[in-house]
Amino acid sequence: MPKPIKKAIFPVGGLGTRFLPATKSMPKEMLTVVDKPLIHYAFDQARAAGIEEFIFVTGRNKSAIEDYFDCAYELEETLKARDKKELLARATEWVPPAGSIVYTRQMEPLGLGHAVWCARHIIGDEPFAVLLADELFLSERPLLQEMAEIYAEKGGNVLGVADVAREHTSNYGIIDPESDNGKIIKIKGMVEKPHPSKAPSNISITGQYILQPEIFGHLDEAVKRGHGKAEIQLTNAIAAMLKTIPTHGVRFTGRRYDCGSRSGFLQANIAFALEVPEMRADALAMMRRFLSDNDDEAM
Repeated sequence: MPKPIKKAIFPVGGLGTRFLPATKSMPKEMLTVVDKPLIHYAFDQARAAGIEEFIFVTGRNKSAIEDYFDCAYELEETLKARDKKELLARATEWVPPAGSIVYTRQMEPLGLGHAVWCARHIIGDEPFAVLLADELFLSERPLLQEMAEIYAEKGGNVLGVADVAREHTSNYGIIDPESDNGKIIKIKGMVEKPHPSKAPSNISITGQYILQPEIFGHLDEAVKRGHGKAEIQLTNAIAAMLKTIPTHGVRFTGRRYDCGSRSGFLQANIAFALEVPEMRADALAMMRRFLSDNDDEAM
């Protein structure tokens, strides 16, 4: 039986240049969708999958993330004094217990594989999850929870995957499927951001992974070859494991938003606002007014 997944890595050391000037002083992971920052949604996915230890690979100017997952004494005492029980619960009920969060630094922005490699000593010899805050999912069940169930059955590596338009394959890591039953895909190969004419499929890797610790050996080799200059791709390290470790994809069913782009971030805010009962009517009315005022451009 596979070892249970208890640790998750959150690579949050990126510069967020597509959201400048906002990200000049604020981590992109702290940009809010409705009333929660992106990193909170990723944290919720991990917790729903049974994760107990949360490892943040940070960079400079990321202290706001550490503050967010800490207690806020002055705020909490003020809310208690004013008997604001609902607001107090919203600020505190999700905060993880002391000792469950670990922070480590990625000294240079050398890619996702390098960020994961930076947490190698904290992970040790255990399987683990990786979650990217840029990818936001709206579905009946958390994707990582589904992936954890497939992992418990099949072991090995498990990747969240989703279908994309063929013309967009150059934006993603793309898998080469050996078999596909609609939900679970046996993976025999993968390519990082292939041109549509050379893509082996239109099935992309999403921002959630369950990986075996053997991947650190492949990342070690990549780091040594790069000598601190080239970006280290996580996809390449997973691909190097395919011959020795079974790797499956779990197809995501729902809506996926690329919050690393401004348009995707805007779409996510609208979609998630529509999921909040007390906001839905106002959000729909706003969109109708906007479309009415811009009929000529919408045509």
